[in-house]
Amino acid sequence: MTDRHLVVGAGPVGRHVATLLAARGSQVTVVTRSGRDTGVHGVTHVALDATDADALSRAADGVDVLHNCANPGDYTQWQRAWPPLAAALLTAAERAGAVYAITGNLYPYGPVDGPMTEDLPDAATGPKARLRTRMWADARAASEAGRLRGAVEVRAADYLGPGVGANGHVSRVLPAALAGRRVTMIGRTDLPHSFTDVGDVARTLVAAADDPASHGRTWHVPSNAPRTQARALADVLAAAGRPPVRVGSLRGPALRAAGLVSPLMRELRELAYQFERPYVMDSTAAQQQFGIAPTPWEEVCRRTARQ
Repeated sequence: MTDRHLVVGAGPVGRHVATLLAARGSQVTVVTRSGRDTGVHGVTHVALDATDADALSRAADGVDVLHNCANPGDYTQWQRAWPPLAAALLTAAERAGAVYAITGNLYPYGPVDGPMTEDLPDAATGPKARLRTRMWADARAASEAGRLRGAVEVRAADYLGPGVGANGHVSRVLPAALAGRRVTMIGRTDLPHSFTDVGDVARTLVAAADDPASHGRTWHVPSNAPRTQARALADVLAAAGRPPVRVGSLRGPALRAAGLVSPLMRELRELAYQFERPYVMDSTAAQQQFGIAPTPWEEVCRRTARQ
């Protein structure tokens, strides 16, 4: 039996996935537009445009698993960037007869009133969230029709860990906080909010791809008990040996005003509901299915502080 993997995307999750697979002796190819070296020993790097279904299919030929770790970083371009990319990824996985393992998020659930579990319906209302909903729906339909060896999506809460940078709400403000400056976070900073270590995302994605019994559904990445945004930031600062800083809140009219001058803030308004009520993810099912416990919170904070 072969153990060949194509990892699309070399962000923090893609690098962690490639590292895990290479460490166990898998044959791993990482695809990015630039072909940049991830620094992971034993991994092949290929430069190609992943929206080119034919080129991506050639790279995926013979692989057992295609890992979708892509994440167009510019939110303002999601409506343009994701549809052709998602279509090419699915086409390549189908042509290879591979397992299609997707790095997902919690956007498809839309606003929720309680802890999120995998049996909640995908009830997204905003355009970015509907994009993510459609990606999983299309992959699941292809799997159910027998066009894929299997499909699975792992969903994570807001990222913490090394390399997250502007893709995380805590790490986005961390440089200023480390310098002792006051920072501003989106929404209320005093409500429980789930956070997920990027290394745990990778561990769960690899485990889910390996486990045929887990295919055909979504799983929540094992994550620690929720903290408030302010507490999470203070804990990361403490791990770096720094004191807490003042934390402001960008909400309502102020957030709308920020959107007038910042395209990113304008796009984030769609997701502001995540920070206006408790936003808690339950990962019990995945912990039981895969035997994965979340990285201890203190270590998550140390890993984040080192970025």
